[in-house]
Amino acid sequence: NGGILTISTFFAGDIIGGNLLFSHRNTFPMTITCKSDTTVLHIKKELVLDLCQNSKDFLIKFLRSISDKALILTDKIRFISMKTIRQRIIDYLTFEYYYQNSPVIHLNTSKKELAERFGIQRPSLSRELNKMRSEGLIEFDAKTITIKDLNIIDV
Repeated sequence: NGGILTISTFFAGDIIGGNLLFSHRNTFPMTITCKSDTTVLHIKKELVLDLCQNSKDFLIKFLRSISDKALILTDKIRFISMKTIRQRIIDYLTFEYYYQNSPVIHLNTSKKELAERFGIQRPSLSRELNKMRSEGLIEFDAKTITIKDLNIIDV
């Protein structure tokens, strides 16, 4: 349908595709877009298997990476199954409130990227943010969202 949904954001050193390495269906069913020049290191399955067998530290870090990716997907499924845009915004604000330990949420992304993360169009996000502002729940600018009424989050 032409929509964009951001599942996750990766950073230098992150593992991509580790969850597919030993799968029967080991093709990535999504598109990865890079914001800057990127170098991808491809490691053969046999080497990963050897490292898992011979290095407990590698095995733990590899399994942690796969487990973290599973949690990201679980959270995303829960997130996109929420019925309203407002619920998605409130869920995001709740997470960031605890993560940043502040009612002033510093955005590390544009509103367009935030809308893609929510699986909605940018104008829909803006419309709901404006409704929430007019109701006195939040204030926002290009770089922050301030929670004015803490009753909206799961405190």
